[in-house]
Amino acid sequence: MISACQRPTAVAVELRSQIARRRFVFSMENNATAKIPQTKDYLHYNHTDSCKSSRWTSRESYVFMYARPWEKVVNFYSNVVNGQTALHRLFGAKTHHVPDNAVTEHSDESESVTTPSKKRGGRWARMNFKIILSYHGGSFDGWQKQPGLNTVQEVIEKSLGKFVDERKAGLLKDKGLPLEGNAVVAGRTDKGVTGFQQVCSFYTWREDVRPQDIEDAINCTLPGKLRVLSVSKVPRTFHPNFSAKWRRYLYIFPLNAREVDEEDATIIYDIKASDQKNNSDDIIIEGNLESAVDDDKDDAESINKPTRFKISKVNKILQQLEGKLLSYKMFARDTKPARNTGPPTECFMFHARATQVTLTIDTKKGEYSEAMCIELVANRFLRKMVRVLVATSIREAAAGADDDALIKLMDATCRRATAPPAPPDGLCLVDVGYNDFDSQTCLIL
Repeated sequence: MISACQRPTAVAVELRSQIARRRFVFSMENNATAKIPQTKDYLHYNHTDSCKSSRWTSRESYVFMYARPWEKVVNFYSNVVNGQTALHRLFGAKTHHVPDNAVTEHSDESESVTTPSKKRGGRWARMNFKIILSYHGGSFDGWQKQPGLNTVQEVIEKSLGKFVDERKAGLLKDKGLPLEGNAVVAGRTDKGVTGFQQVCSFYTWREDVRPQDIEDAINCTLPGKLRVLSVSKVPRTFHPNFSAKWRRYLYIFPLNAREVDEEDATIIYDIKASDQKNNSDDIIIEGNLESAVDDDKDDAESINKPTRFKISKVNKILQQLEGKLLSYKMFARDTKPARNTGPPTECFMFHARATQVTLTIDTKKGEYSEAMCIELVANRFLRKMVRVLVATSIREAAAGADDDALIKLMDATCRRATAPPAPPDGLCLVDVGYNDFDSQTCLIL
């Protein structure tokens, strides 16, 4: 038990507190590198052009993009993956002719496999295979393998497990890991995004593996959801991502029955009808609470905003991006610096167009649906860049902005200047090119 004389008095406690404060101040004054952390103020982006009062808020853009029959697009992509319909038939005379069974695998001397006169060992002896596959985005949780999720990469690598060499099989067994191969992809797709001619590669030191064996092993896993289009041997230096020179994405935006206007291809946006279909309490908006509050403040003014836009206007806005090397950091989400050369946010857009198409839902029942289709071809794409470009171009067209509206937005300093990403259901990675881009292969003229 501590006696009263041993207990610290109030004077002693105050003295110790003053000594501690003086030591802290002395250390701060003598430490030249010590800096007081400063908080950064994040302000909501304000548009300054003449269309400021006509532009939809983030909430309004979100409601507009999601309040439509996306199940029709999902079913259409399912038919494309299964080979029941051809993608190029969407555009009719508006596209160059491409054979139904065409696969974007151009002949290139850099991709040809050369057989050395003298057999080489080590890493030079491994067999590298290029796999072109098609998968339905609505059936998977994206490409990248994640615990507890049904991903394309997991299905592919499990199928390739039977082709790994003995050395790797032994290492996996010692570590208690499942027998799986390693698949490298040209571009990871998010949940709900379809891949029509996705490219991945797989290598092994086994010499008895044939391309047909790999194709059969993958095709028997999930028929109707995943299909291999071709498998070929490529040089060891081939990399699906870093060897690619361009990627092509297609976004199909479904139209409601009351939105079709054949004369001027105008889409009508009824805000009240959209709010009835989508409860605002269930809507998730990208950004923090501050932006959501600002959007709610603008709801009273939403009735006075334009409620229609033309597809031809969207086409003019997107066409301004062609042939330019620009920084798309305002149109990206969760972007991190990449390993390839050049600034990590700069992309060169080869082709950017929009047009109206007719989706074939069921030929036997005669079911068809109108939609707007956007084609984007660039050397690279940032995370969610296509979906943000689609949503923002639609918003700018409705507001009556200038044709160079997207280019002006690239000078913004806050990503809230662009619209929230469009739904992933309409997005499809069409193909990946390893030769120079040829405009004759474009789907939309």
